[in-house]
Amino acid sequence: MIRHYLAGAAALALCAGTASAEQLTVFGPWLGPDQENVETVLRAFAEASGHDVRYVGSDSFEQQIVIDAEAGSAPNVAVFPQPGLAAGLAARGFLTPLKDGTADWVRENYAAGQSWVDLGTYADQSGNDQLFGFFYKVDVKSLVWYVPENFEDAGYEVPTTMEELKALTDQIVADGGTPWCIGLGSGGATGWPATDWVEDMMLRTQPPEVYDQWVSNEIPFTDERVVAAIEEFGAFARNEDYVAGGSGAVATTDFRDSPKGLFSSPPQCYMHRQASFIPAFFPEGTEVGVDADFFYFPAYEGQDLGQPVLGAGTLWAITNENQAAHDLIAFLQTPEAHEIWMGLKGFLTPHKGVDASKFGDPTLAKMNEILLGATTFRFDASDLMPGAVGQGSFWTGMVDYAGGKAAADVAADIQASWDAAK
Repeated sequence: MIRHYLAGAAALALCAGTASAEQLTVFGPWLGPDQENVETVLRAFAEASGHDVRYVGSDSFEQQIVIDAEAGSAPNVAVFPQPGLAAGLAARGFLTPLKDGTADWVRENYAAGQSWVDLGTYADQSGNDQLFGFFYKVDVKSLVWYVPENFEDAGYEVPTTMEELKALTDQIVADGGTPWCIGLGSGGATGWPATDWVEDMMLRTQPPEVYDQWVSNEIPFTDERVVAAIEEFGAFARNEDYVAGGSGAVATTDFRDSPKGLFSSPPQCYMHRQASFIPAFFPEGTEVGVDADFFYFPAYEGQDLGQPVLGAGTLWAITNENQAAHDLIAFLQTPEAHEIWMGLKGFLTPHKGVDASKFGDPTLAKMNEILLGATTFRFDASDLMPGAVGQGSFWTGMVDYAGGKAAADVAADIQASWDAAK
């Protein structure tokens, strides 16, 4: 099954036999089950290519890859959880551009292909933009979770536009219910769930290029378009009638506990906006697709901005060039490379050529439909911002906002921290 992806020059390169076989080291963030899964994919590549492939995982990847690159001992391929880190290494000359034609392949074969090209393109040491990163294994955040039985009992239908979602929110209140469960608590990271809300709202109220300008601080946090996106979140989170426990409970409720209201009887809430991982915190025995389900956090019909999807993912980059490294990137362009992990757990892909029946989990297959339906994909903004902002003042600012502080004042505080970090 794996070998039929080889064609033309690639076939000659990968099937030349042991005479051209090389050792290939891959370093990434995965341990445990995900390490087993990526090693399954890499074994298939090794069998097809003849290369000696070795994977090493670390929970300190972000720190170690910089140390290794600076020491001249980088792996052949590194798997980055965040584009910002890869961009920084590219600018210092530590990454090798991908082969000519790779960007065209991504545009043609990935849903929202230009988005993935943009996310993997960085300035090199000379300041010239080049494609350095190939995205493989993606996560989706633009999801709303609900209990189908609750919707059926109340006669509610899944909304397909933001206008319908807001109308449903009001209808639930009119019927005497509470539409949303929202919690921002997360220990030292308290506030991050609200940043995802704001990011999704930026993508639903502004063109993607404005989102990009915001992420890079080409437009400041105090820009009226950013403030408006914060207030879009507030329209849900700061309305006493919309949130379980009232708006005062938003900042103090732990995000892991917040979806539990979906499952109480009668329900304490009907909807919960959160990323694909949240079922891990549902009551034990909850079956996704039966006891709980999800739908795409919809776009405004009136904004004509397509179907934007917010998420994250890993990009693969060459940090110590050899032919085997380029062969691996070529392998990752094949449907088979994606379908192997699809048959396991925790894998989504924008590759339009995969066979969806290969998903081992129907929930992931449904999430992947959302990803394939995206007209724009954007990476979690807070992960792309300087740490003092994205993992600091943006988080705390959202807690302040949920507590009643004005959006403009919160934005000014966040921008001040960004200015201080420059």
